[in-house]
Amino acid sequence: MKVPGGQVFVRQWSTGQNPKAPLVLLHDSLGSVELWRGFPAALAQATGRDVWAYDRLGFGRSSPRTEPPSLDFILEEARLYFPAIAEQLELQEYVLFGHSVGGAMALCIAAHQPGRCRAVITEAAQAFVEERTLQGIRAAQRSFQDPARFARLKRWHGDKARWVLEAWTGVWLAPAFGGWTLEPCLKEVRCPVLALHGDRDEYGSAAFPERIVQGVQGPARLEVLPDCGHVPHREKEALVLGLVEGFLRDK
Repeated sequence: MKVPGGQVFVRQWSTGQNPKAPLVLLHDSLGSVELWRGFPAALAQATGRDVWAYDRLGFGRSSPRTEPPSLDFILEEARLYFPAIAEQLELQEYVLFGHSVGGAMALCIAAHQPGRCRAVITEAAQAFVEERTLQGIRAAQRSFQDPARFARLKRWHGDKARWVLEAWTGVWLAPAFGGWTLEPCLKEVRCPVLALHGDRDEYGSAAFPERIVQGVQGPARLEVLPDCGHVPHREKEALVLGLVEGFLRDK
């Protein structure tokens, strides 16, 4: 699928029966369509909705990028890339499910597409730059010096793996990014929001989902998942599916 700067890979999990707004998944900083693994299919079955996911430009099976992302990459996804994808998929309305930075992107999309986004589910989303976030990224950066771990990243991104890793660490650890906050987008979000967060998330405290539910203008609900880290849909899949199904039942 063509977007400014290249082609993005898109995949659908269809129920073939539900007219309700489909779910669109937005992956994390090292993620891809394939890294969602079995979750999209389980989500489609649990909610009875079609599910779409795409690899952002530079990730997974999408076109490679050579230049580093800008410090405004979260807003750029909301303003430039996602609208092009939604138009080509003919998505008049949708629900967004974003993991980690994908959750931040989902909220910015909702802020810029108020008539089309019916609801947002964020999972382990960042709302500002916290010291725990930086510590977690530095630790991950060191761990990827292990050739075996970097090889696993290449499994999902191929020759783009080095760019993917440096895009993540380069932006978040840049001093100029230290003042980033979701606040300008949050105050424009009026659709219902469900903010999920693990109580042991190594990349951010519960201050993130608290800021999200306090900052949006529509109805918002916070769920802190017990004994859970940064990837709730993998660590606590059944719990996440139940929470999402209940949240979307009347939407």
